[in-house]
Amino acid sequence: MTGRDDTQRFMQAAIDEAQKGFDEGGIPIGSVIVHNGQIIGRGHNRRVQNGSPILHGEMDAFENAGRQPASVYAAATLYTTLSPCAMCSGAILLYGIKRVVVGENQTFLGEEALLRSRGVAVEVHDEATCRDLMQRFIQANPTLWNEDIGHESDN
Repeated sequence: MTGRDDTQRFMQAAIDEAQKGFDEGGIPIGSVIVHNGQIIGRGHNRRVQNGSPILHGEMDAFENAGRQPASVYAAATLYTTLSPCAMCSGAILLYGIKRVVVGENQTFLGEEALLRSRGVAVEVHDEATCRDLMQRFIQANPTLWNEDIGHESDN
């Protein structure tokens, strides 16, 4: 298990990814995958930038981690700025990630109960930076946010 300083450092890396997404005009959700104290994959939500229905922050981090042995993913921790949705939680379960550190879950509560029911240790931090970045984005882009989380748009 990583120490508090490592947890803060890796969460900051996920926040940096979320900020990149925000700066690119996308949805500010970032994620990193850590194995043996090293980031092996990092990503941010690129749905807007790439016109992709699946490139959420966690999925982008998996894509950038590339093909890894099951033992690597089983020993890895995934850090994400926002509670993982059903799709991203499915990938976490599929690849056997055993620990997920979540920046915040007030803006959106994903599939934490499912992850826990399948033996994943889920730690939720109340990161104001994560929450504030999401709130700024949602206020400026409510239609885009509702599209991303699967709610119908007002348009």
